[in-house]
Amino acid sequence: VASLPNNTDTYIILIAAGNYTEQVNVTRRGPTYLLGQTSHPKDQSYNTVNIIWAAVAGTGDNAYTSTLTVAPTLNASLTGSGPTGFAVPSDTPFGSVDFRTYNLNFINDYAPYAVTPSLALSISRANGGFYYTGFYSYQDTVYVGKLGNAYFKNGEVAGQTDFFYGFGTAWVEKTSIALRSCGGGITAWKGSNTTFANKYGVYIVDSNVHAANSSLSIVGKCALGRPWNAQMRAIFARTYLDSSILSTGYIDWVPARYTPNLTLQAEYKNYGPGYNVSGRASALSDVQLTDRQWGVYDEPGKVFQTPEGTFGNTGWID
Repeated sequence: VASLPNNTDTYIILIAAGNYTEQVNVTRRGPTYLLGQTSHPKDQSYNTVNIIWAAVAGTGDNAYTSTLTVAPTLNASLTGSGPTGFAVPSDTPFGSVDFRTYNLNFINDYAPYAVTPSLALSISRANGGFYYTGFYSYQDTVYVGKLGNAYFKNGEVAGQTDFFYGFGTAWVEKTSIALRSCGGGITAWKGSNTTFANKYGVYIVDSNVHAANSSLSIVGKCALGRPWNAQMRAIFARTYLDSSILSTGYIDWVPARYTPNLTLQAEYKNYGPGYNVSGRASALSDVQLTDRQWGVYDEPGKVFQTPEGTFGNTGWID
């Protein structure tokens, strides 16, 4: 990847079966596709290519820990701190217009539990599609940064604490979401003020949320998410929830950040033992969407935007 020219040409890289210990950094603008060797291209559980790194955020930014980074510059990928995060310079270019992975696993195995942020994926100012791809860590597994668009389908994401987080837009479809334990929430998002209407957030659709293995004692303990700032937007739609899920669904941050009519922590037609009707009815920070309310978000073209704010930015999705 590092040897590819920074132009608009399309490159496809085939990766042989094996374990690769390295960080992968994609900065080029042109379409770049990484394909892992497999005899079962339609089943992520048979993936034979593992890209592994072991790092945890200490005094530095979370960005330095990621196994896979897709961003035009280091500054573009920085998380920063505070309610608005790192102030990415306005003249920072957009990165990859069409990055894709197929049949790969990206693993950050610093520790077998949540310590501090340990990213498997970081994508900012870029469009990325991840198909039959696995992302594995414990805390902050997947980061979708500012102006990042990430589409996940038919893969697996595993974590414990806030393992989908960011500022950009993530659409997660037909994906296995494996709970390795419970901490914080599955999702934690920071909304951003823009000069145009935006739908930055995380949308988990037609997926399966479940304990990573039967030895875990997490029944009724895992939250769907919590607001990283008051403009959090997270929706679980038509998704199976196993018994690991907290009866109230979402929770608030400590100290409180949930703000009615600003924070959106929502569900639409979820099902399974983790969907507790009475628990949701008593929840203060969990909204059940109507058909009409969900209709505003119900397909990728309604949420993915160009950097200028135009909706329908889906030409990069396979």
